Amino acid sequence: MDPQQELISYLLVTLKKEYPDMVFDGFMPPEGTPYPFIYLADSQQIDDYGNKTAIFNNVYQTIHIWNDSPKKRGTVSNIALKIKNITRRLEYTTNYKWEIRNIEQRILEDTTTKTPLMHVVLELEFKSSSKGGKRSDQ
Repeated sequence: MDPQQELISYLLVTLKKEYPDMVFDGFMPPEGTPYPFIYLADSQQIDDYGNKTAIFNNVYQTIHIWNDSPKKRGTVSNIALKIKNITRRLEYTTNYKWEIRNIEQRILEDTTTKTPLMHVVLELEFKSSSKGGKRSDQ
């Protein structure tokens, strides 16, 4: 499995255990979905072939959190903290070793709906390598 897909699968399963009925991927939740909710958004993977024996990957994952009131900043901030802690504890998935490299967090007021929302954007950067440490393309 591709590192990016293995990471998003791990995050989806882990976050759904922590936040049942609050986690969405592939599409935004339908109108009327209760707040708060989490959306696993864009992913990007960059393969580094600079090593003769292993392929290292940088995988970038964006996660959005929305709540239905700007007065509920603490709620989205606590959800963001739990998500960051989950990513910090990630060491291994089935095929890859992981290291969180950077986390960027922005908390924004979102006025794109008739009800003002509190919106958190988490930009996560991971470094991965195959568990065996050997290139699988050779």
